[in-house]
Amino acid sequence: MPRKKPNVVVTGTPGVGKTTLCESLTLSTNLKHLAINGIVKERNCHHGWDEQLKSWIVDEDKLLDAIEDEVKQGGYLIDWHACDLFPESWIDLVVVLRSDSTALYDRLQSRNYSERKLQENLDAEIMEVLLNEARDAFDAEMVIELLSNTIGDMEGNASRIELWMQQWKQQHGGEASEEDRGT
Repeated sequence: MPRKKPNVVVTGTPGVGKTTLCESLTLSTNLKHLAINGIVKERNCHHGWDEQLKSWIVDEDKLLDAIEDEVKQGGYLIDWHACDLFPESWIDLVVVLRSDSTALYDRLQSRNYSERKLQENLDAEIMEVLLNEARDAFDAEMVIELLSNTIGDMEGNASRIELWMQQWKQQHGGEASEEDRGT
């Protein structure tokens, strides 16, 4: 059965604004925010805690099993720093948020990241690791790269995704609702 609502992955290096964008879009659309970091912890989809990196060691198979029934129904903003583990059949759009090094450094430093974790994430952003993973895992027309340096960028990104959702709804069985248009 085809989905009536799209699934959008919002990915990028930690600190680029994934959660901020998803929270904004949940207010202006009828999509639900699926924060994968929370799911990993709440549904025990991990092999334990990495003390050095201060993060969960994710069990990807368990994670996919835990969210499969929900995601297959559609209507989710999937917020995580990776996207290549999600089956392409589950996803309609992959948004890769990017940020310049100075803005990202300031954001990560404000989170009290260790120097190692901060540098690892800056390197990943500079080397376009997550953008390349998205491009390798999904068809080119499914992946968009958006800058997320300023509040204006973030607002523009939300508007662009809202417009995409209207088009998706028209192509997949109906007119976008007023809620989808943010009115």
